[in-house]
Amino acid sequence: MTTAIIITFCSLLLTAYLFNVTATKTKIPSVILLLLLGWGVRQITVFFGFQLPDFSKILPVLATVGLILIVLEGSMELEINTSKLGLLRKSFIGVLLSMISLSFLFAYLFHYFGGYPFRDCLINAIPLFIISSAIAIPSIRHLNLSQRDFLTYESSLADIIGVLFFYFFALNDNIDYAAFGEFSLDLIIIIAISFISTIVLIILLKKIDHHIKFTPIILLIILIYSISKIFHLPALIFILLFGLSLRNIDKFWRFKWISKYRMDDLEIEIHKFKELTVEGAFLIRALFFILFGYLLKTSEVLNTKTLMWSSLIVVVVFFFRAIQLKISKLPMNPLLFVAPRGLLTILLFITIEPLHRVDMVNNSLIIQVILLSTIIMTFGLMVSNAKSKKVIDEA
Repeated sequence: MTTAIIITFCSLLLTAYLFNVTATKTKIPSVILLLLLGWGVRQITVFFGFQLPDFSKILPVLATVGLILIVLEGSMELEINTSKLGLLRKSFIGVLLSMISLSFLFAYLFHYFGGYPFRDCLINAIPLFIISSAIAIPSIRHLNLSQRDFLTYESSLADIIGVLFFYFFALNDNIDYAAFGEFSLDLIIIIAISFISTIVLIILLKKIDHHIKFTPIILLIILIYSISKIFHLPALIFILLFGLSLRNIDKFWRFKWISKYRMDDLEIEIHKFKELTVEGAFLIRALFFILFGYLLKTSEVLNTKTLMWSSLIVVVVFFFRAIQLKISKLPMNPLLFVAPRGLLTILLFITIEPLHRVDMVNNSLIIQVILLSTIIMTFGLMVSNAKSKKVIDEA
């Protein structure tokens, strides 16, 4: 039995690797294939009557670790310089305005049609309007540098702003001056923790001589994140700032605490650390989406009762996105299509307490929104790539 499980997991992960490798040629995001793979495994186990343990308890753990590694991976791709401040500003404003507008709009609709308390409706609506960096970042590698930078900034900021927005309303029964004051204090605390932790972790990255050095640092990152979450601090800010600091370590050369280290040696260690992070993010992401696909129920995917709402949500999301890109004077193609929902939507949804759940926002709605938005991204990127190739051929 143990041998069979090992063979199965190795085969599934190797298949996931093939999906990842071929994604640049097929333009099909690997997440779609991973979900189908997991769903297919479920059908096989049901058909042959195999009894497997309940994997649903593992999903939140994989989602949390995956989110940490994916945001860290994305932030380590972002170079800070004055030429990219415009993209950063457009990403931040676009994410903030669209997330707030759409969350309040659909919270009102859920409240109006379902009669639920508005705060509960808002808590349930927010996860639906967070772009998934777990899906977006691995899917845009074939785009040009400017497009990749914008989408990486956007999806990473969406994760952070979405978490802040969600927990602000989830943890505060009353939205008043005291709530905003406590929220501001939490931001100051996590920024201070991020600054100190980043310095310590970078020094450890340089100082540890043992042949095992990167795993303890990753474990410390996950530990700091988890402890921060216990105190309801916006821990993703720490992940983002740490990744940005590593990517832009040369900007800190003027500070005494880092100028005494040999920069070339430190950059080599950072490069190795980044490679390990990318490998780890791939592994956790693959396991998460295969497992999520395995736990998918066909009846939830094909639920016609929620299909109208999920379709409306996706249509409105892309309508607002078109307006956002037009105002920001950014190209519609292919940026319009890259707005998938995914890992963080699931993670936040399953953390909502039963007392605050809204029946209209159920597993079927979440799954359909994720699948529809990802399918649109898939076809959009395929069409965009075909048009680009045609232009190059004609030239």
